[in-house]
Amino acid sequence: MNLKANEIAKALGTIVDSQNIIKRVSIDSRDVDKNTLFFAIKGERFDGHDFVKDVAEKGVGAIVCHKKVECSAPVIYVEDTKDALLDFASYYKSTFPDLLLIALTGSVGKTTTKEMVACVMEQKGETLKTEGNFNNEIGMPRTLFRLEETTKNAVIEMGMDGFGQISALTNCAKPDCAIITNIGVSHIEILGSRDGILQAKLEILEGLKKGSPVFLNGDDDKLGTVKLDDYKVVFFGIDNKNCDVIAENIEEKDFTTEFVAIKGDIKQKITIPTVGVHNVYNALVSFAVGLEYGISPENIAKGLKNYTPSGMRQRIKEVKGITFIEDCYNASPDSQKAGLNCLCKIAKGRKIAVLGDMLEMGSFSEQAHRMVGEYAANCGVDVLYTVGKESKYMADSALKAGLSNVQNFTDKLEITEILVNELQKGDTILFKASRGMKLEEIFESIYKQWDVE
Repeated sequence: MNLKANEIAKALGTIVDSQNIIKRVSIDSRDVDKNTLFFAIKGERFDGHDFVKDVAEKGVGAIVCHKKVECSAPVIYVEDTKDALLDFASYYKSTFPDLLLIALTGSVGKTTTKEMVACVMEQKGETLKTEGNFNNEIGMPRTLFRLEETTKNAVIEMGMDGFGQISALTNCAKPDCAIITNIGVSHIEILGSRDGILQAKLEILEGLKKGSPVFLNGDDDKLGTVKLDDYKVVFFGIDNKNCDVIAENIEEKDFTTEFVAIKGDIKQKITIPTVGVHNVYNALVSFAVGLEYGISPENIAKGLKNYTPSGMRQRIKEVKGITFIEDCYNASPDSQKAGLNCLCKIAKGRKIAVLGDMLEMGSFSEQAHRMVGEYAANCGVDVLYTVGKESKYMADSALKAGLSNVQNFTDKLEITEILVNELQKGDTILFKASRGMKLEEIFESIYKQWDVE
């Protein structure tokens, strides 16, 4: 970034008498310098306007505010700083006319799909991707501000917890194509039903030009019936053989998954360094996107082979002869089931599941937790430990479904001590819950007690 403050003000529909050079954007008052554009964002706990004086004293390039402030730095006044952050990100993105931007959303698998698609697009040129969970109206603009002249592609994740949010993101980013991975039950308490969730996810189309490619999961009961006459729809799937792109001959072994991706006469063997059928869907849509943009099947396969699970998403670790599956980034009924399937697929000894609360389920919470508990009992888990108030329903349903070794905990220290003493060589143990449960504290404590990094 190399813009003048008065240029930025003009892009935001106002005027400021300053030609200070802006090279970066920040919403953190602690992270500014003379070339920083600081947005005074009002959040749940802090109001950036309260720190404007401190920021100005550090010699910031310019400040964006929606409240009257007294400071020595140039101030760009707007109606709302959150909206202005999106507006400026949109303007900045427009200065890269040759950029190929791929937007994706979905209830489950967004981040993994983003990572896999980025691995594929790297075969075509330097690719920017959403880091971490920067997928909302604050995080996504910060990703776009990282665009550089050398960037050829961008893979942008779009999240939401209500209507209108994806609409704002897609109208900011103006993607060249869109991916929807699936329609689950996350945020159902706000959106009312899976049909409501579908409606919210389809907002991603609002920023697309007519005729642009849209990639939809043809095995999903909601997405599989979507009709979009104004777009080039590409369905991907495993069970539905009428999809445009399908996967066959799926084989899981040694913590990897192999399958054959097929589109018409094109057939390509794919190997991904992770397990689970849910990851086949993520890789399959990445294959479809790669073909759409002229990447050879061989290079797509090469890119996918380079995929590495990020953060706490199904990271598999061997410790003292015990296999730990660290999958604590997020959880929903669908992703919990996927995690349990992974556990049962790779385990050679005892299969132990440590499952925590799935948050943001609203009135659907009890039903959702009971569904997972019953599934755990029926899929072959040997031991089920649940953590949290809502997970008591999970434990109860597992017991009723015939799984005898079940226990619910509200204290992480208690379950940690049990696991430290009871885990044995040959066990495979899954940790999965919503991010807010911080289930990683359990296995991190175990590693510490065992003096393992």
